[in-house]
Amino acid sequence: MFDLLFLGFGEILNLKILLVIFIGVVVGVIAGLIPGFTVAMAIVLTLPLTFGMEPVTGIAAMIGVFVGGMSGGLISAALLGIPGTPSSVATTFDAYPMAKKGQPGKALSIGIWASFLSSIVSLFILVTIAPQVSQFALKFGPWEMFALICLALTIIASVTGDSIIKGLIAGLFGLLISTVGADPIMGFARFTFDLDVLRAGIPFLVVLIGMFAISRLMQSLEKSQLEKDRLERLNEDASEMKFTLKPFQSLKKVISKPMTLIGSSVIGSIIGAIPGAGGSIANIVAYDQAKKWSKEPKKFGTGCEEGVVASEAGNNSTVGGDLIPTVALGIPGSAVTAVLLSALMVHGITPGPLLIVDEPNIVGGIFVAFFIASLAMLFTQFAGMRVFVKITQVPTHILVPIILVLCVVGTFVLNNRTTDLYILLAMGIIGYLFTKYKYALAPAIIGVILGPIAELNLRRAFMTDPDWTLFLSRPISLTFLVLTVLSILFTIWQTINAKKKAQA
Repeated sequence: MFDLLFLGFGEILNLKILLVIFIGVVVGVIAGLIPGFTVAMAIVLTLPLTFGMEPVTGIAAMIGVFVGGMSGGLISAALLGIPGTPSSVATTFDAYPMAKKGQPGKALSIGIWASFLSSIVSLFILVTIAPQVSQFALKFGPWEMFALICLALTIIASVTGDSIIKGLIAGLFGLLISTVGADPIMGFARFTFDLDVLRAGIPFLVVLIGMFAISRLMQSLEKSQLEKDRLERLNEDASEMKFTLKPFQSLKKVISKPMTLIGSSVIGSIIGAIPGAGGSIANIVAYDQAKKWSKEPKKFGTGCEEGVVASEAGNNSTVGGDLIPTVALGIPGSAVTAVLLSALMVHGITPGPLLIVDEPNIVGGIFVAFFIASLAMLFTQFAGMRVFVKITQVPTHILVPIILVLCVVGTFVLNNRTTDLYILLAMGIIGYLFTKYKYALAPAIIGVILGPIAELNLRRAFMTDPDWTLFLSRPISLTFLVLTVLSILFTIWQTINAKKKAQA
């Protein structure tokens, strides 16, 4: 553990990399505070900019965006009552009432400290657990890896949408996209329908940009005039708010609630480590648990300090948890870490259990970059809060063209192919339809990333030994397959119960 951190500090303590992390945090905060523009969208747009960087520098920049984006949603949640990101929904429950009572500075300061301290707790959990999980995963053969990916896909499908059927369909759609193009072992073309545009396959980075960024732009253009007028009124109210940030007084208030802070951070880290769960679930679960364990639960929802601490600690601690399966197993915990894995692949680094053994400097760099980004977030939020508040007032019709240009340029520079732009448009339309009909995007995106890995391990398993019963006779593989079935059955049971309660 300490060897990895030592290597990481050697990689990251460079003026250029520190500046890149700082810029990444600023970009992330801006993306997080604008309602409708998510962290995933920001990190997808950042990816093409990292191609000319060294692997550690590029990953550090993206982690900066990730950390900044998770904390940026606090600003619009507190001042507008609108979550800047889906992971800030529960933050609005107490931060906004506190701001309406004339204490916006207090709400923001408490949220910033809770975000920072929870990130440190989740970093400790990440550094402690990830190497152990990786050591265990080194025992995996192709049978275990295939079974693990099956489990990950079912978990992702079950926790990222209202319907497990829709989640599985989205995941299978991602797997389908990953099969288009050259066969990974034999090399012949498949599922191209004699279309030249598909012969090179569908690049997963184009899928990411299309389904997350372009579809989000389409949604923002679809907003009704009523919604736009409401947002403008809220922005006017926020601009009139007078606030003073008192960092040290707020720090004392956050530290005075250690059980809420640590408990919410642990909950966020655990939920973050579950593939597909993410900050939105952690934010609500941490808030709910803090309310249940509180001595004064009736204060929650009225501008309660404890509620702000719990919600912000819950969502920001998912960053460390999210990185555990990403670093240790090569399985993305969310769409954001799927992009991080994509960045590693672009730089010729193979993610998986061997990553810590083969590239300890990269892994150490990720750990230290997370720590530096958390410090940068703390400083940036307190120093630049008044500027960030003004950014919430930028009209959508100005943001959309800028982001669209970034999407098109970023897509083109991937392979310098105009055909990728057609795929970008197609994926954008598909992503828009997914969100419109309530199909989660995360299973589709992670299906695209995990599909080739699943296929490769399945093919290797049968090339090593054609006996399919090995999937059931090997204990670890069997355990993962049993858990796969249980995760589907559990989700079906949850869905049936929810329907019965709704009818009652």
